[in-house]
Amino acid sequence: MASSTLKRSARRAAVAGALAVGAVTVTAAPALADTINVPGVGAVEVPGVTQAQVDAAIANIAPGIAQGVGTGSAAPALPQSVAPVMSLGEQAFKAAEAKLGAPYVYGAAGPDAFDCSGLVQWAYKQAGLNLPRTSYDQAAAGTPVSRDNLQVGDVISFYGGSHSGIYAGNGNVIHASTAGQPVKIAPVSSMPFDGARRYA
Repeated sequence: MASSTLKRSARRAAVAGALAVGAVTVTAAPALADTINVPGVGAVEVPGVTQAQVDAAIANIAPGIAQGVGTGSAAPALPQSVAPVMSLGEQAFKAAEAKLGAPYVYGAAGPDAFDCSGLVQWAYKQAGLNLPRTSYDQAAAGTPVSRDNLQVGDVISFYGGSHSGIYAGNGNVIHASTAGQPVKIAPVSSMPFDGARRYA
């Protein structure tokens, strides 16, 4: 297929996509159909759409598509997509990660100092979910998860449920460990694993 044909196809797709997702806003009120010229398509009549709207949609969408066509690249460039949405657990982990180095204080639940369950509770609260306050209660709530199926943000219990942390991925946990130790990341295997819970 010739490069010019590919470019026309890309422009058609861009304009059709713009019309479909609302980049070109069609007025709700009845209107006479204006004749507009769509490159590669020709003259068409679309009620409520002006030539300026179509030109703006092409200028905003088509260049990114057309740049990848006929240049030897593997695939046409696509318009930027929306960033992936983080899970509740990932949001809680990110909140806890922001507190790396914060001091351990027994009974503290943030925002400047934490004990183990206080860090877990505070991090999940930043993600919009209220968790139980104690490590024992955190170990009893949520949905059980096996060690082999841990995901970032899962709440891990250690020492028979007396200690909790948040799974950080790659076999690690972020936790407020003990007096004299700041919030840190450590291997899950560094403590006796008791179980894990998912809050999603």
